[in-house]
Amino acid sequence: MTDPILTLSGITKTFPGVVALDKVSFDVRPGEVHALVGENGAGKSTLMKVLAGLYHPDAGEILYQGAPVRIDNPLAAREKGILLIHQELSLSPELSVAENIYLGAWPTNALGVLNKRKLRRDTQAALDALGCTFGPDDRVGTLSVAMQQMVEIARSQAFSANVVIFDEPTASLTDTEKDQLFTTIRALQAQGVGIVYISHKMDEIFELTDRITVLRDGVVQGTVDTKNTDAIAITRMMIGRTLEAYFHKANSTFGDEVLRVDGLSLKGQFEDVSFSVRQGEVLGFYGLVGAGRSEVVETLFGIRTADRGRLHWEGAEMPLPTPRHAIDLGIALVPESRKEQGLVLMMGGQDNTTLPHLNSYARATVMDRRRERATFDTYRDALSIKTTGPEQAVSTLSGGNQQKFVLAKWLCAGPKLIILDEPTRGIDVGSKSAIHELIAKLAEDGLAVIVISSEMPEVLGVSHRVLAMAEGRLVGEFEGDAMTEENLIDAVSHHLAKPAAE
Repeated sequence: MTDPILTLSGITKTFPGVVALDKVSFDVRPGEVHALVGENGAGKSTLMKVLAGLYHPDAGEILYQGAPVRIDNPLAAREKGILLIHQELSLSPELSVAENIYLGAWPTNALGVLNKRKLRRDTQAALDALGCTFGPDDRVGTLSVAMQQMVEIARSQAFSANVVIFDEPTASLTDTEKDQLFTTIRALQAQGVGIVYISHKMDEIFELTDRITVLRDGVVQGTVDTKNTDAIAITRMMIGRTLEAYFHKANSTFGDEVLRVDGLSLKGQFEDVSFSVRQGEVLGFYGLVGAGRSEVVETLFGIRTADRGRLHWEGAEMPLPTPRHAIDLGIALVPESRKEQGLVLMMGGQDNTTLPHLNSYARATVMDRRRERATFDTYRDALSIKTTGPEQAVSTLSGGNQQKFVLAKWLCAGPKLIILDEPTRGIDVGSKSAIHELIAKLAEDGLAVIVISSEMPEVLGVSHRVLAMAEGRLVGEFEGDAMTEENLIDAVSHHLAKPAAE
């Protein structure tokens, strides 16, 4: 058995009131992909930040190539050959590819002047090793998410990394881009690089990895060879129980039509979109990234303005709304990106929850903080949000708890229609199951619910009816027995399956 290139032994890390890591041991060997899995808040990101020099452990030891080391900061980690690729890419969009790759270590001549020729030459060599189609001088802000991720990975070539950590690397990638990423990871393996792979997606874990280590509440539950286990066993280790009913479909009686959309179009985004949703119904939207799903619901919420089309709200025609008008009507939108669009990260959970509804908590010009606190307490308990208190910045919470605060923000307004755009992206299986249960309960309470998901099992599992979109058009409508993976794939591939009968 190959000796580990990196070993973490007895790592402990505490924050005020929280033991994030409790005597954690973990290792990675040359040329292997070692998965690190666990629910949000289990300690995965904390452990990797210790390894990358962002946090210093309170106790424990790090061995690198068999010798004890202290990693004081990310630059020290990079110099040792340890590279962390964050889920939220850490690039400067206004700088070039070359400037980003060598940021903090630009080559200079004897007078300290930037050696542009060497910078471009070394960058091109790193890009060529990965088969990148963009060049050293391209501005990073003009590249796609997948290409930006390749810029991050190119640092592993530029600095001869021995260990590369991928934190939820496919969260924003299409299937084609994911395949390219996997090809790159296997190429790094072939070079003897040790890979740490953090993901909530079990299919990726079992396709790509050699070993799996499970964390729960900051404690290692075990390390197993991937070939000797299965998703059920890993899930049981992650959450301490089996996940009998992963999806929850609402047992609803449909009521009146809440929203009807006729011929909605926005040039370059979507065209001639028509559908309706009723009280107690969960309507799913499925399609590949770029299909126009998010753009449609952003138009319904007033973020975008359609070129043409008509909307009917509770039976009466209405003008295209502004966001304020949409909120007043009772439309809520949980956006695709909770960190960029759904939360003010440095504010506490209480202030995030009440932010869109401040008028409801004001007496003249004075905020009723007692009522705000009561709202916070209600939704913290109802949604089982793990937080130390109302003032804890949401940036410090796990992805699942952040998403619950986005939901709380809109549920406290008592909406009639709630739109959930990728509601479980980047969160663990336990939190996903809780959100699926919540979707079912909202529908059973009489709300109309629209769910957008790129995960086919999810959209089929929670929805009563599914609309398929491709290239800005609705290409299929399915319900009952017609809601199958085969029909959805066929529809988005432009071979239109037969719609379900009315």
